[in-house]
Order: sequence, then C-alpha cells, then structure tokens
Amino acid sequence: MGDVVATIKVMPESPEVDLEALKKEIESRIPEGTELHKIDEEPIAFGLVALNVMVVVGDAEGGTEAAEESLAGIDGVSNIEVTDVRRLM
Repeated sequence: MGDVVATIKVMPESPEVDLEALKKEIESRIPEGTELHKIDEEPIAFGLVALNVMVVVGDAEGGTEAAEESLAGIDGVSNIEVTDVRRLM
C-alpha cells in the first residue's frame, strides 16, 4: 500500500473570514493518519480567497474521507472539494 497526496479546496463563507485563523483551525483539525503538506491561497473573485489544503494519506479506500469530514465541520467554511489526488512515488 502506498500514499497519495490530495488537494482539498476549502471555500470560506465570505471574504470577511480571517484566513490566518482558518489556516490554524485547519492545522488543528487534521485527523490521525493524515499528514498536512501545505496550505496555499487561491484568489477566486471579489476578494474571496479559497485555501488549497494538500494532505498525504494512505491510498486505501476512503483515504481522504476523514480529512474531508473534519474540514467541512469548521465554522466559516462554505464547502470543500477534493480537486486532485496523485500517487506518491
């Protein structure tokens, strides 16, 4: 069994959401068995900025589900979406 790196786009509810506080909350919510690689900012429109959270998880079935559920439950998050999954060599 190998590992994969997944990119999860976290969309804040509004441009007024404090991105630094949201990043800290994301870091504290990474579940066991998931490694946070990095968090990048992606400007969307009208001041709204999404966070692309890159995590490393095992390639077993449902590998990103725990991280997705954890991130979706954060206050100030409108929605999340897995945008990319790649196998690590």
